[in-house]
Amino acid sequence: MQVALFVPCYIDQLYPNVAWATLELLEKLGCEVTIPDAPVCCGQPMANTGCWDDARPLAKSFIEQYDQYEYIVCPSGSCTSMIVNHYHDLVGEDANYERIRLKTFELCAFLTDVLKVEKLDVSFPHKVGLHQSCHGLRELNLGSCSEVMGEEFSKARTLLEMVDGLELVDLTRKDECCGFGGTFAVSEEAVSCMMGNDRIHDHEHAGAEVITAGDMSCLMHL
Repeated sequence: MQVALFVPCYIDQLYPNVAWATLELLEKLGCEVTIPDAPVCCGQPMANTGCWDDARPLAKSFIEQYDQYEYIVCPSGSCTSMIVNHYHDLVGEDANYERIRLKTFELCAFLTDVLKVEKLDVSFPHKVGLHQSCHGLRELNLGSCSEVMGEEFSKARTLLEMVDGLELVDLTRKDECCGFGGTFAVSEEAVSCMMGNDRIHDHEHAGAEVITAGDMSCLMHL
């Protein structure tokens, strides 16, 4: 299975170990992974601030570079959602984009929905708090939301439960926003920090030794 790994800007610049870990994981699961030579920003920061004309060429460049691959995997719900749910606003009706949209997956979704992973040969004997990002839950359907009636599920939780010795702690508000929100953390710094502190306290009170998430941007904020 041929996979292109899309590495978001902040992971590339601040947390490259996440990109390498994703590459190693996908290869261990039998994927042939390529990281394109000229990675581009997905354009989300520009789009979030209303600079559509700046975001549009980035979207077009992404489509051009990644169209050739069988699957595109991104270790970020936020950036994946930008590509899957919002590029239409930038490029309009585009057959190449429609192909891209259908084969682009957030990492956890790719593991559960495409690779159908049922077992992970790994141990992590710690109490872990899972922060589920807003984009992942509410735009990519990676898990159920408390404001929507229906069966409770979480793709990230399903994967973590396969890890030997890992104990997931029960949070009081398990799907609440961390307050990062991209540019929201800059424009509304005080509110953003208060929201982040609330999430930290929830994890601490639940006894978490480690906090994990599908978005490094959320973890960076926390």
